[in-house]
Amino acid sequence: MKIRDIAEAIERFAPLGLQESYDNAGLIVGRPDDEVHKALLAVDVTEAVLDEAEREGCDLVVTHHPIVFHPLKRFNSSDYVQRCVERAIRRGIALYACHTNLDSAPDGMSWRLAELLGVERLQVLQPAATGDGAGFGVVGELPAPEPTEAFMRRMMRTLELKAVRHSAVVSPEVRRIAVCTGAGASLIGDARRAGADLYITADMKYNDFMTPDGALTVADIGHFESEYCAIQLLFDVLSKNLRTFAVRRSECSCNPVNYLI
Repeated sequence: MKIRDIAEAIERFAPLGLQESYDNAGLIVGRPDDEVHKALLAVDVTEAVLDEAEREGCDLVVTHHPIVFHPLKRFNSSDYVQRCVERAIRRGIALYACHTNLDSAPDGMSWRLAELLGVERLQVLQPAATGDGAGFGVVGELPAPEPTEAFMRRMMRTLELKAVRHSAVVSPEVRRIAVCTGAGASLIGDARRAGADLYITADMKYNDFMTPDGALTVADIGHFESEYCAIQLLFDVLSKNLRTFAVRRSECSCNPVNYLI
């Protein structure tokens, strides 16, 4: 199957026009008319993921994060980005990324994470100007109120989290939950205005835990942890639309952040 056919299936769900101006989603290594036979899905392109791709006979790696985010001025294997790109080119492995377009697509990343946590009746938290249901983050409600700490512990079990950083618990129970995968501190105000009891995101700084001002609890579950659902989401999109194309979920897509607990 040609790369362009696979890209079209992904981009029908998450159009490249939805990506942010700073992003680099789309085909990074390879040509649209190249034939590929099996795709490996991961959060990041790493040397371990490329090892897995070669071992499993995958000639296309589809990730959430683009391996090339900033312009490359040289290829001399001095860092893992250069090594991965060089290796992909030499071994004939195409690299494709579906990043902020997958974040903001209707039924995209935040929708999937919220559904995993049992949040229902979802609405976009920060709608895009396009007005077509796209945007960042979602807000919705649990079927019934849950004790705040009990919900966060259930979240830890469901997502296999090692740790959760959170602000002061301002309410003994939560029902209205806001979620934004990845670095979502900029949407704290949107979560507050949406009436959320709890806002779940990642990459919050020290002062971000102070900004809720007692209006809601914010919880940082980790960047990788919030976006690991990208693998299953992309698997579902490709399996539904390309039934004869082989797709494998990476077993080597690992969190670069380690915790000493």
